[in-house]
Amino acid sequence: MGNRRRVAERRKTRPAVVGGMIAVVVGGAGLGVYALYGAGAAADDRTQNTSVSAGDQKPKVKTGPLSATEVTTTATTFLTSWQQGKVSAAAAATSDTEAATALLTGWTKDAHLTGVTLTPGARTGAKVPFSVKATVAYKGLSKPLTYGSSLTVVRDTATGKPQVDWTASVVHPDLKDGDTLVTGESGTPPIKAVDRDGGEITEDKYPSLGTVLDGLREKYGKKAGGKAGIELRVVRGKDAGSAKSEDSDKTLVELSKGTPGTVRTTLDPALQAAAEAQVAKRARSSVVVLRPSTGEILAVANASHGFNTAFQGSLAPGSTMKVVTSSLLIEKGLASADKAHPCPKYFTYGGWKFQNDDKFEIKGGTFKASFARSCNTAFISQAGKLDDDSLTKQAQQVFGLSMNNWAIGVPSFDGSVPVQSAAQKAAELIGQGGVRMNPLNMASVSATVQSGTFKQPYLVSPSVDNRTLATASRTMSSGTLSQLRELMAYTAGYGTAAEAMSGVSGNVGAKTGSAEVDGQKKPNGWFTAYRGDLAAAGVVQAGGHGGDTAGPIVAALLKLGG
Repeated sequence: MGNRRRVAERRKTRPAVVGGMIAVVVGGAGLGVYALYGAGAAADDRTQNTSVSAGDQKPKVKTGPLSATEVTTTATTFLTSWQQGKVSAAAAATSDTEAATALLTGWTKDAHLTGVTLTPGARTGAKVPFSVKATVAYKGLSKPLTYGSSLTVVRDTATGKPQVDWTASVVHPDLKDGDTLVTGESGTPPIKAVDRDGGEITEDKYPSLGTVLDGLREKYGKKAGGKAGIELRVVRGKDAGSAKSEDSDKTLVELSKGTPGTVRTTLDPALQAAAEAQVAKRARSSVVVLRPSTGEILAVANASHGFNTAFQGSLAPGSTMKVVTSSLLIEKGLASADKAHPCPKYFTYGGWKFQNDDKFEIKGGTFKASFARSCNTAFISQAGKLDDDSLTKQAQQVFGLSMNNWAIGVPSFDGSVPVQSAAQKAAELIGQGGVRMNPLNMASVSATVQSGTFKQPYLVSPSVDNRTLATASRTMSSGTLSQLRELMAYTAGYGTAAEAMSGVSGNVGAKTGSAEVDGQKKPNGWFTAYRGDLAAAGVVQAGGHGGDTAGPIVAALLKLGG
């Protein structure tokens, strides 16, 4: 760290007031913090001090909002101690001394990071951003590491003292609690992922595929014949919980390149490029394209690149779930495409009053009309005639969903349709309640209708590693399948999907969906459809109606692939 100047004793006078502002400078071991505070900051410091009155047994614990000086001083103490390698002092300034000690110790011991410089930025309330510069040095190899992070100061309710609110992301934004930083042999050799035509897949070329490439490397790196390199990486914690444990390790700095092995995927380069372009037009959008006859995944894209919502998302699918529900009602004789079916404005079940969008009703209409217009009450009205587990069994046995056994080649979520009763059972019939899906799942639903049989989607051929793909225990009867295709075709031509599907010709079917989310002004918009030997589904979170948001994305890809 070079020669260190001795820090003078803390001055007892208050800082000078210049031009109506208070200037405070805090220094230590090359770390400088310069902050300007408004005139109210000094007054803030003078309030709520710990005091002991005569007869009090314990000092009063300081409460209330943190002052600007408290935030800056606490942040400076933590950052200075971390920079100087004083782990105990840095950890003591946090809300979780044990976790902070472990991660900051690993910073030098496991991650082999040296020459650390931490530079704070402008404080915003209790949050202080800072930049990190360090050197990764391992067995004669070295490379620089730079990134930005932030910390938040909170008041300890027990002592009243300010402290850094500890999370692993303070040390690096890619860290989750339970993760560690490690430099050494990657353990997993690099891979060269290629598309179905043999073209190399890179994150620069396809921004959505960063998480997919991480997953492919983790699963196939050792099997593809490559040799590990030396790198600094985030190693995911094994006890971080089911959702986090599915995340892949992440490389931060590569000190020496390994020799990659080749992994061939099922991705279609033209469809993948088009999918990337489509989601770039809509914030928080995701889409998946499948080949129904085989289950091959031809494209996957997300507007946001930090999490693969298309494969791992867990969202209520709204009315797109009515495809599954309709197959159930038709099988049980509770609905038929061309027979009359009730669609009132409201229907109460299990103590909940359900209604249709804009409170519409269809008088004397058929089930096909209710499906095409997405009438909620047409489905809710049948809840009392179904067992609590009817929808769960239909999703599992016919559509291969909600069994936690898909093996597509990278981490994925295969949907959830839990057994529920009363109002929640009714809500699940229209894709709300406890039902959770993602575009991969809903593309598979359309693929099952198109082909007549569930074929588990996959990104890497099972022949590569001899893994077993999931199967469904039964198929729909020919009569049920025929009616379901009729419902989806009518919706694509004359229902809520018609505008989006305009110009998509041939053997087509579609279903729209809108899923309400607590705290969200607009619903998540869903769309699932097929054309020939292609099936696709998309979602636009907080986008609005599926026909207007996800529909154009899906339709554009079906046109291209057709």
